[in-house]
Amino acid sequence: MDTLNILVVDDEPGMVSGIERVLRDMTVVLPDVNTEVSFRVQTAATGEDALELVRTEAPDILLLDHKLPGVSGLDVLEELSTLKVNTLTIMITAYASLETAVTAIKCGAYDFLAKPFTPGELKATVRKAVQTLIHAREARNLAKERRQVRFQFISVLAHELKTPLAAVEGYLDIIRNRSAGDDPSVYDKMIERCSIRLEGMRKMILDLLDMTRIESGQKKRELVDVDLTVIAQKSMESIANQALARNINIALHAEKPVHLLADQNEIEIIFNNLISNAVKYNRDDGRVDINITELPDDQIKISVADTGIGITKEDIGHLFNDFVRIKNSSTRNILGSGLGLSIVKKIAYFYDGTVSVDSEWGKGSTFTVILTRKTPENEKISPNP
Repeated sequence: MDTLNILVVDDEPGMVSGIERVLRDMTVVLPDVNTEVSFRVQTAATGEDALELVRTEAPDILLLDHKLPGVSGLDVLEELSTLKVNTLTIMITAYASLETAVTAIKCGAYDFLAKPFTPGELKATVRKAVQTLIHAREARNLAKERRQVRFQFISVLAHELKTPLAAVEGYLDIIRNRSAGDDPSVYDKMIERCSIRLEGMRKMILDLLDMTRIESGQKKRELVDVDLTVIAQKSMESIANQALARNINIALHAEKPVHLLADQNEIEIIFNNLISNAVKYNRDDGRVDINITELPDDQIKISVADTGIGITKEDIGHLFNDFVRIKNSSTRNILGSGLGLSIVKKIAYFYDGTVSVDSEWGKGSTFTVILTRKTPENEKISPNP
């Protein structure tokens, strides 16, 4: 339960005690932010005392009488604007006129409560203030989190691009100065390494574009009937040369065509990522088995198993996050953006799907994607995994 501080400023003791009694027994439930609010009530009889309390600890909500001895309620409002505190002020006055309300709002009051008022009216006004206050606080927290995420994202991206750029720059400097001797084959190898590094950066940029389009909802989706076995076969063909170079056998296991109403590009991304990872992180002379099966409840199961290096239990926990790449002695020379599995997870969300992995270090991994057949009107338009 959250507790908000309310300061009641009024020179009528009966009014103060009545307000205090109502608020101390009151709670406000906000289901949309999963919060329940109670109140800690302080009181003051003059504007001077109120300002002193505000300077010590600014209240969340201020119930402020318009007519006070000495410094008036409007004077307090003007002083609050200079203190720059995040306090919602509800002006209380016996002069229930539009002119008084407008003056109070212009001076910074959030709302207006006219004497005499009932406990129900007090509760309704305070409840509205609480909703405004909590929602504004949630918005500030969300904006802060977004700034932090953006900073972390840019930091990781800069780090991931800085390393290959430095490598390419180093190779080019050697080539430019011919500092590796006169053997052309040495420079040919350096050019090849530059090409590999540049291809890695290109893939990262393309993966990054895919991810941002998906998360922003700006990626146009074209839902058509696709055969998953056909798309899987195309993905196998695209990785065939890399697999052949290491004598890795890739086999597709599907007894019949498996159809799904889907965006073809999204399904291609799923297969391309899973199959290419299964080859990259495999052993020479290994194998990759792709299974596509139909499950009950209109679900489709895609599994890609490899005989590769495997993943530790500690690494599995954050494997599907952005920019996550498992780094150890076995993966040091394997290039990747660290975005592929994160994108697969985001795409699976469109189909009420899940992504999981079963792996044993040193023996291989099996990645499983579950997709649900849906009708066009039930398709989701943005991921929120």
